[in-house]
Amino acid sequence: MTNKQTRVLYNCLPVCLQVVAAVETVVTDGFLDHSGIGGAAAGKKNRTWKNLKQILALEKTLAWKLTDPTVNYNIEAPPSLKPAKKYSDISGLPANYTDPQTKLRFTSSEEFSYIRLLPSDVVTGYLTLRKATCIVP
Repeated sequence: MTNKQTRVLYNCLPVCLQVVAAVETVVTDGFLDHSGIGGAAAGKKNRTWKNLKQILALEKTLAWKLTDPTVNYNIEAPPSLKPAKKYSDISGLPANYTDPQTKLRFTSSEEFSYIRLLPSDVVTGYLTLRKATCIVP
């Protein structure tokens, strides 16, 4: 270890000691009952983990005040105002064009000529993959 590394370590020591002291404090509000001291080496029982059902049951028994902050998460979101992106059924690239006969989307003229050569059962397969409602006879 060089002198510079020793100096950096020595300068960080007071901060590290404060962090360790903060971890060792015991909060008696019922939210944190861990002192950082103990475990199997101290003759105490190892910490047991609680499953979600036990944690929820414990939270219901706590006396919540009206002034406690609550967080409400809503997974549901309104529909997007942007139109859905359309991709080519052949290459998967963004598609600007749709074949009027087969209703398949394509990107380039090469894909268009390939689509026109496809038999109807393959076209139907592409449309079902895309979950399109219109089926070509």
